Amino acid sequence: MLLPHVNKQRLITAALLGPASIWLFVFLVLPFIAIIVFAFGERAPEGGYQAAFTFEQFVNLGARSAAFVNTLMLAPIGAAACLVVAYPVAYYLAVKASPQRRLLLVSLVVVPFWTSLLVRTYAWMYLLGARGIPHLLEFVGIENVRLINTPGAVLLGIVYGYLPLMIMPIYVSLEKLDRRLLEASADLGAKPVSTFFGITVPLSLPGVMTGIALVTILLLGEYLIPQLLGGGKVFFIGNALVDLFLQSRNWPFGSAIAVTLVAVVVIVLLVAMRIAWRVAGTRQVDLI
Repeated sequence: MLLPHVNKQRLITAALLGPASIWLFVFLVLPFIAIIVFAFGERAPEGGYQAAFTFEQFVNLGARSAAFVNTLMLAPIGAAACLVVAYPVAYYLAVKASPQRRLLLVSLVVVPFWTSLLVRTYAWMYLLGARGIPHLLEFVGIENVRLINTPGAVLLGIVYGYLPLMIMPIYVSLEKLDRRLLEASADLGAKPVSTFFGITVPLSLPGVMTGIALVTILLLGEYLIPQLLGGGKVFFIGNALVDLFLQSRNWPFGSAIAVTLVAVVVIVLLVAMRIAWRVAGTRQVDLI
C-alpha cells in the first residue's frame, strides 16, 4: 500500500534535483572530463590538442616548478596573513561591537566586494609604483625603495583582496558563541587571556578553518594579483595556465597542470577538515 507513495516521493525528489544535477554535470563534470582527456594527449603541431595516451605531460610538470613553488609558498602565507589580520577584526565585530554599530561595520567589510578586484588591484599598482608610496618615502630620505613587482606586493594584494573572505566565516562562528561560557570562565577565576585561548579560539575553529580553506583554495588558482602586482615576475599556477592555453597553445600540458591543481585543492580541503575535526573534537565542521 505504501509503494505508490514511496514512488511518488522519489519522482518528486528526482524532479527537484534533476535540473541542478543536469546543470552540474554539463558545466562542471563534462568540462573536467575533457581536461583529463587533454592531459593525456599531445600538443598538435599547430597548437592545441592531438589525441594520444601518454604520461609525458605529467612527467614534465617540473618545467613549471617555479609556478608551483610560488603558489604553494605564497598561498599558505597569504592565508595565514589574512588570518592574523582578520581574527581581531572578526572578534571585535562579534564580541565587542554594540549591536547598533555591528551592522554598519559588517557592511564596511563587505563594501570592497562592490568594486571590481581589477580596479582595486590597479589602485594598489599606483600606490606601490614609483609615483606612489616610494615617491613619498623619498621626502623623508628613504630612496630606491621598490615595492611593485615583488613577492611582498603580491602578498599585500592577496591580504587586501581576500581579507573579507576570512573575516566573515570567523565572525559567524564568534557570533554564535555562547556568552555564558565566557561568564562561567570568568566566575571560575580564569584570566581573560586564558578564557580567550581556552574557550573562544577552540569554539571559533570551524570558522577559522573555513576561512583558511576558502582563501587558500582560491589563491591556488589566482591569476590577476600576481600578474599585476608581481609584474609577471611572481608566477602562480593560474598565470602558467593562461600562458599555456592562450599563448603557447599547449593544451595537454596546461590540462595536466590543471588536473594537478585540482588534486592539490582536494588535498588542502581534506587536510583542513582533518585538522578541524581533531582540534574541535567533532565532525560537525563545514568547510564549503
